[in-house]
Amino acid sequence: MKLFNNIKRTDFKSFLSFFVVAFLVTFFIKSCNIDPSKKIKPENLTAAEQRSSDVSSFPEISFDFETYNYGEVVDGDLVEVDFNFTNSGKSDLIIFNASASCGCTVPEYPKNENIKPGDTGTIKVMFDTANKPGKQMKTVTLSTNTSAGKKIIRINGFVLNK
Repeated sequence: MKLFNNIKRTDFKSFLSFFVVAFLVTFFIKSCNIDPSKKIKPENLTAAEQRSSDVSSFPEISFDFETYNYGEVVDGDLVEVDFNFTNSGKSDLIIFNASASCGCTVPEYPKNENIKPGDTGTIKVMFDTANKPGKQMKTVTLSTNTSAGKKIIRINGFVLNK
């Protein structure tokens, strides 16, 4: 106990702080030296490489047209268009999500449905032109299980003032 009586209180706090910092640094250095590649099973890596290298087995989404020009419409009109597509790939196509570039554009699509190779489907896009005068271009981004993963379809035209 005499040892601690001779040490000033601030020196003891400094010593304790140094000890804690040294412990934490040592702990983090050791945890950073863990090699994550050792956790990967070779058979899983081989299977993943085969799947990703065989692009021909992925589904493919093919549209009759990818951009629709609705011409001139009057402010307040509702523009609707059907984008017809075909699964031209060799496995089931799935559309996980369809997100529009703004809230005035709403897509309807076959969400999370298995679309067999050769089968067709429709994505309906509705655009509310209210308070959107002038040249307009709206996009809908599709998230799919194709090799690209994303597909963009567009509508554009000109909204006339009332």
